[in-house]
Order: sequence, then C-alpha cells, then structure tokens
Amino acid sequence: MLTLPQILSFSVIVLMMAAFVWGRLRYDLIAALALLAALAVGVVPLDEAFSGFSNDIVIIVGSALLVSAGVARSGIMEYVLNRYLPELTSVRAQLAILVIVVAVLSAFVKNIGALAIMIPIAFKFGERSKVSPSTFLMPMAFASLLGGLMTQIGTSPNVVVSSLRQDLTGEPFTMFDFTPVGLALTAAGCIFLILFYWILPQRTRKDAALSEALDIKNYVAEARVVEGSTIVGKTVADLLKITGADVAVTSIIRSDSLRITPLPDAVLHVGDTLLVEGDHESLDSMVAQTKLSISGDRKVAEGGGVETIATEAVIGESSSLVGWSAQDLLLYDRFNINLLAVSRTNERLDQKVSSVRLRVGDVVVLQGSELNLPQFLRDFGLLPLVERSVRLGSVRRGVVPVLILVAAMGATALGLVPVQIAFFAAAVAMLLFRVVPVREFYASIDGPILVMLAALIPVSDSLRSTGATDVIAGVLADLGGALPGYGALALILVAAMAVTPFLNNAATVLVMAPIAAGFAATLGYRPEAFLMAVAIGAGSDFLTPIGHQSNTLVMGPGGYRFSDYPRLGLPLSVLVVVVAVPALLLVWPLT
Repeated sequence: MLTLPQILSFSVIVLMMAAFVWGRLRYDLIAALALLAALAVGVVPLDEAFSGFSNDIVIIVGSALLVSAGVARSGIMEYVLNRYLPELTSVRAQLAILVIVVAVLSAFVKNIGALAIMIPIAFKFGERSKVSPSTFLMPMAFASLLGGLMTQIGTSPNVVVSSLRQDLTGEPFTMFDFTPVGLALTAAGCIFLILFYWILPQRTRKDAALSEALDIKNYVAEARVVEGSTIVGKTVADLLKITGADVAVTSIIRSDSLRITPLPDAVLHVGDTLLVEGDHESLDSMVAQTKLSISGDRKVAEGGGVETIATEAVIGESSSLVGWSAQDLLLYDRFNINLLAVSRTNERLDQKVSSVRLRVGDVVVLQGSELNLPQFLRDFGLLPLVERSVRLGSVRRGVVPVLILVAAMGATALGLVPVQIAFFAAAVAMLLFRVVPVREFYASIDGPILVMLAALIPVSDSLRSTGATDVIAGVLADLGGALPGYGALALILVAAMAVTPFLNNAATVLVMAPIAAGFAATLGYRPEAFLMAVAIGAGSDFLTPIGHQSNTLVMGPGGYRFSDYPRLGLPLSVLVVVVAVPALLLVWPLT
C-alpha cells in the first residue's frame, strides 16, 4: 500500500508532466508551480524549497552555457569550418559530423564539455544550410549520452556501478569493460539520429523571433588591411575562399585615392581599404578570420570598467544626421563614435562608409562606449533596432576561450577538480579575459532554464524522501522473479531508464543496482550483465530535458518544447533496449 505522502508525490509529478506535455505554460512557470504544489502538500519540506538553486547541476549548466557562448564569440569555429569543411552544406552530412564528434569526445571527457564545444559549430552549420539549429542540438545531446556509455569515465553511472561491482564481487569494472556494448549502442544510436533527425520539428528561440524578422542583407563596411592580417599578399579570391560567399568585395581603395577593381587576382597590401558588403554576422566572421580592422585606427576610449558596444539604429525623419557624412561631422573626433557600416534599401553603396551622406531610413552600425552611445542615439534622433548581438568591430580573444574550455575538460578528465568547479572557473575566466562582455552574462546563462532546474530538483527528490522509489523497487523485484533471464535484464534496463529523469543518474544506479544484483542472485545468474543494464539505463535519458544536463543545455538554444524530447527520444530508447539486451547477453553471459 502506498502511504499518503507517496501518493501526493506521485500526483504532483504526474500533473507536472501533464502540464509539460500540454505546453500552454512556460516550462519555468510549470516548474515553479510544481514546487509550490509540492510545498503545499508537504512532500517537500519548507527549509528545502530552494535547495535546488545550490545544486551542482544548476552550476554546471549555467557555466557550460556561458563557456559555449565564449567559444562562439571567438571566431575559432568559423575558421575551423571554412578551413576543413568549406563545402559541407548537406544537413545530413553536417549532422553526421556533429553527432559522431560529440559521441567520440564524450567517451573521454564529460558529456557536457564535449557538447559545449560543438554547439557553436551547430549554429554555424544551421546558418550555412539555412535550417534551424534545433535540427542539430538535440541529436548532439543524445549523442553525448551515447558516447558516455563507451568507457568507465564517460559518465557518472559507469563510475558508480564499477564501484558497486567491486563491493559485490571484489573486482571492479575496468576502463574499457563498457566499450563492447557501449560502442554497439553508440553506433546504432548515431545511425538512427543521422537517418531520422527529421522526426524533430524545427524550432526557434522565442526571444529570437523579433530579431530574425529584421532581414538586413546589404550592409557596406570598410575593412582595412593591417600588419598581422592573414590576407596580406594574398588575392581577393583567397579572401573570398576564406570567408565564403556571404561577403562581397565591391572595391579596393589604395592610398586614399587609387581605386582598384576587386578582380579575383588582385593582390592585397597593408594599408588597403576594402569596401565589403554582407549582413553584420558575415562581416563579423570575415573580420575574425582575416584579422582585418573594421574601425581602422579609431579606438573607442574605455576605462573604469566601461565596455565598447555596437548597435544597429535607423536614421529617423527628425535625425540631425540626415544629409551629413561621418567625415563631415568628425564623428569620431567629436563624439568618440565609430560608424562601422551602413545599409540602404535597394541601393549598393560604392564609396567609403565615412563619406556616405546619410538618408532617412538608412540602417547604421555604430560603435561607442556603453556610456556615451545611448546618449548619442537620443541626441541625434536615431531609432535603435531590437536588441540583438552585434559583434562587428569587437575585440576577439582568438584561442583563449578554447584554451579555457580545454583546461576545464582536462581538469575534470584527470580528476583534479569536480566538473562543477572546473566549469564555474571556466565561466569566470571567460568574463575575466573579456571573452564574453559582462553585459551579455545573464543572456548567455539562460535564466529560465536554470529556474526550471532549480525548482524541479526538490520536487523530483520527493520520490526518494517519501520512499516512493522503494515501492517501485519492490514492484520490480516481484515482477523480475517471474521472468526469464533476458526478460529480467530488459526489465531492469527499462526501469532504470524510467527512473533516471526524476533522480540524478548516479542516484538511479545506487537505487537500482542492489535490485539488479538481487535479481541475479535469486535467478542464479552472474551480476555483471544486470549491473551493466543499470548503468546503460541510467545513462540513457532521452525522454525529458530535466534528467541529464546535456538535454537541459540544448533546450534554450534549440527552442525546444518538453514534448519534443520523447518524439525523438522514445524510438531511440526502444532501439537502445533492443540492441543492449542481446549485446549484454553476448558480452556478459548470465551463467
């Protein structure tokens, strides 16, 4: 018989899951309501209501999001793609690269670290193939879970179950004892994800919708070839090969007077000014890869923690800039403002940006300090566009963010520090080295996701604290005793999969492993296959965004709904069971 607290705990979680599937309320609001309901019925003690905010998982996810944003801003991803995969535009081929790389990395480093370093590449692939990043992100998260199954250090359940085997038999699992079955599951799972990714609907972030409605394609900017530019002595054709087809060179100005037609074989020299055309993201990518200077020698003054920012604005009818150029106004000398780019509807600008006489309706990218730029916009009647990331002309930190991420992943792989400490330190380093501007910190960590996690942790833990997990274990023990060996093995695997969304995956092993060992003893079987089944089930949470931090990490950037996870995750879970049971019986015989 269930006790009243157990009934109430199950009820809160069932209603919460129904609300998630219903999808009419925001996921963070549903989580908050579930926490309040659990407090109201007494299954979560009042003094533990906000314990989730101090949980390691919240720190790991928030830190990983910030680290991933830093890697995305570095320009390294654009360089890697254009250097090694310049022609890759097939969605399926792009997905294959992403899931395979994430899976292989996850066998040796933390899942979330492998995923974080590849998320920026997924966004670049999405831009290149004109699909939503949601096409890639959830399959990548699932691939990170599959890859973790291949080695002892790949995921926490493998480490825990190895220790439990030593307690039971005196001999732990070794590093590559997990590999035969884990490799089979990873291969089968990756093939499934590559072939059936279309099951997922294409989603976009809700907060990105207004930004994406602004389709400004024809910005014209001046890019100056300086000492250290990677295209010194190379041709226009070399430049376009590096930057792709999204940027056009419309003119080359040499010595401020000589205008050169940008033929493909035209050689670029230090001091040349290139007139380039494209959207602001493509221009930013070009500057990052070639080390051109978008603002010449005009450095906006900073100091006292004040940062340089760039913004897009429209020249309004009442603007006093109409009819004037930046050169006429001495914009930089008088106001410490740089005009970086200009966009004009249905007209290609063929003169230097500083010489363009501005008209009503022109869209401009302005660079200045965060203190004086807003005041300048107000004083001169400029209408700022919807807030979105404009990095054109920003300082790049090159390989610094990648080195920070590699250091964090290496520290966790070598066991020097726990993963939460390593990634928190990496996130702080991203701010300290100004890889991510402080003003973008809170946008990068995705607050709604962290609130959802923090609220759900004590709610999920109520299953354990009320003894509901013990009831589940007892039911499984009764069922397993009446099944043949392969049936009991499948039951344990499915049960671990079902429990792990509501318990930490390591806690799932601690709850389920003794039951699995008891099955084996009762039926006269060796325990290894059953312990492996528990580890696989605990590491294979494909049904919800809350059971594993990798799934949570992609929820915000991918714009996913709760109900999207079982659409792809349920058939993948079935595949894991179908492949794992015979593989376990083959590699780890029951007798």
